Amino acid sequence: MSSANRNSLSALSQAMVEAVSTAALSTVLVNARRRLPATGVAYAADLIVTADHVVEQDEEITVVLPDRTELSATLVGRDPASDLALLRLEQASATPCQAAAKAAQVGQIVLALGRPTPGGIQASLGIVTAIGGPLRTGQGGFVEQVLRTDAVPYPGFSGGPLVDSGGAVLGINTSGLARGNFLSIPIGIAWQVAATLAQHGRIRRGYLGIRSQPVELNEAAQRELHRQQAMGLLLVGIEENSPAAAAGLILGDILVGIGENVVSDADELLAHLNGEAVGKPTRLEILRGGERRTLTVIVGER
Repeated sequence: MSSANRNSLSALSQAMVEAVSTAALSTVLVNARRRLPATGVAYAADLIVTADHVVEQDEEITVVLPDRTELSATLVGRDPASDLALLRLEQASATPCQAAAKAAQVGQIVLALGRPTPGGIQASLGIVTAIGGPLRTGQGGFVEQVLRTDAVPYPGFSGGPLVDSGGAVLGINTSGLARGNFLSIPIGIAWQVAATLAQHGRIRRGYLGIRSQPVELNEAAQRELHRQQAMGLLLVGIEENSPAAAAGLILGDILVGIGENVVSDADELLAHLNGEAVGKPTRLEILRGGERRTLTVIVGER
């Protein structure tokens, strides 16, 4: 091996060491279940983000900081749909992490970090293999985007950070969203969830009370809509006393829009049924008997 190659490898190795050292300052141990502890990331000096599925108890939670200081913590709130939870420390002693300024890219070198034991930080090297989403989760929820990597998810890594080569956090790691597959919630989404949990203690998600299936829109339907739209949602079920029933939706209606947004599939509908829509009058655009109609629904809360 040439000296130039050795120097390049040495520089890369040192960069990884420095990235781990930087992110380790904000990576903590979370003790909220009977078996192996998990990991968390400092969102603020007194707030820790971790994976929801590792918080198996609401009381007697402890967090161990990088300097091995052990602090009691309380559960602020949890969001099973994104598998994120927020803890508040008894003392504002944590070092907030540095969020990455740029979104993750496929092929980017990343490190998954964990602190499942008081012995020190642990790391796993990989690359971002895919950026996917939206993702329906096992809790009937929805995550707009997820990161997939080939970093090895060692036990206790859930709730820990996925970091770039400078130690900035790209996402929060979890194995609790997709049947044990190791994914990362992008840091922008994770921080939005954390901010909402800090303010309200829960995440509000909209609810219409319908069952639907995708259906193709023919040329006549698209002419009626005055736009090109290949798909809509055929309503095959409407719950009694639901927001949809109160709005006058009936079986056989084809939902094609909500608010100012086109709806072509169930994932798009879920994306627009966010917390901001709950309790507000919202316009629904439908096709009924081939004719375009608009109805107003008061979006409920899931």
